[in-house]
Amino acid sequence: MRKAFVLKARDLTISLGSQTQIMGIVNITPDSFSQDGCMRRASDFHDYAYRYALRQLRNGADLLDIGGESTRPGSIQVSSEEEQRRIIPVIKRLAANKQKPIISVDTNKADVAKAALDAGGQIINDIKGTK
Repeated sequence: MRKAFVLKARDLTISLGSQTQIMGIVNITPDSFSQDGCMRRASDFHDYAYRYALRQLRNGADLLDIGGESTRPGSIQVSSEEEQRRIIPVIKRLAANKQKPIISVDTNKADVAKAALDAGGQIINDIKGTK
């Protein structure tokens, strides 16, 4: 039997290893490699991203990873202000949802991470591990 690991983040505890956890990805970018990015899909990209996130929860996602800056090869880095403009409204809306989804935020900027946690995010997913 595999040993389960426990991830504690803010007010939640997630058991890892005891069962598979599915993370839904919501890229709020114009140039994402995944689902073409919510910003290219709709003029009201915040609403589109929110509805896309809820659809992932309905389809079995256990947690959501929200990102506002593309990490694909050749992508252009965006400012902290732009990244926050993209993700914070969606995080706030998800955090207020009655389903209370687990919200991970994909960022490598400390100020974006803090704003995302203040908005209701619970986990910071820094794929670069820089700050």
